[in-house]
Amino acid sequence: MTSPRTGTVLVAGSANLDFVVRATHVPAPGETVLGRDFGTFPGGKGANQAAACAKAGGASTQMLVALGYDVHAQVLEASLIDAGVVMRTVRSNGPTGVAFVCLSDTAENAITVAPGANNALLPEHLPPLHNISHLLMQLESPLPSVLAWARAARGAGVVTVLNAAPAQALPDELIALIDVLIVNEHELAQLTGLHDIDAALDRLTNPCVVVTLGAQGSRARMHGEHLHQPAFAITPVDTTGAGDTFCGTLVAALCRGLPFAEALRHASAASALACTRLGAQAGIPTAREVNDLLASHPSP
Repeated sequence: MTSPRTGTVLVAGSANLDFVVRATHVPAPGETVLGRDFGTFPGGKGANQAAACAKAGGASTQMLVALGYDVHAQVLEASLIDAGVVMRTVRSNGPTGVAFVCLSDTAENAITVAPGANNALLPEHLPPLHNISHLLMQLESPLPSVLAWARAARGAGVVTVLNAAPAQALPDELIALIDVLIVNEHELAQLTGLHDIDAALDRLTNPCVVVTLGAQGSRARMHGEHLHQPAFAITPVDTTGAGDTFCGTLVAALCRGLPFAEALRHASAASALACTRLGAQAGIPTAREVNDLLASHPSP
């Protein structure tokens, strides 16, 4: 993995306005469920991770994002700027991306995304990388763009980070270009064809692979060493965006030069706090809140 040169993260990815309905449970196929509360919240994997990187992780953060000219774009821009993210916005004549979320009383969710302007992010939109140390990507952007960005980052000596979500088949070339690969248990199994976590972590040849396991915490393999970070005990309210908070905070901690095990702790604490609040970006804690939780749970 390339050594970072400066402490700036560029997040290249998606932004969506989330339309969230609370209900007793997530509907099964063909079922209609009478919901209760409704609200709109800034979301999208890329935007969530950028907000977490800046707000919970305390790192200098920029975001490459595509937005429409509609009112939804204004809401998303305001949220990211408020979190401390420097915007690199591509304007699209298409609508800003949206997501429809059903949130159950047990904090489970079902999400459908209409990408809209997110599909307009092209390889040539990647800005110069001379001041960037880490490039963080997801799979809500067009796959050819993600591959081109990873190639450019590798050529520029930038640490490449991919949250391989939503799960999909990936070209071998893209996987080989990634320094830090972050997945959940389902995505890890899809990439490797293995359900044993240790075996799956060892199957991948990336310098660092992290798998999030919800209430079981996270596991990682870093240059051959296996680590386990237990989850912080919380009562969940909304798990939407918790994985994104983990990703952004982890990359921010690595960007700030924290040892890898300590970066995992910061990411775990931030994602736990995010689960106790409504909204993907609205639920992201501050760096001070993360540090307070860590201070109340000394590292073993």
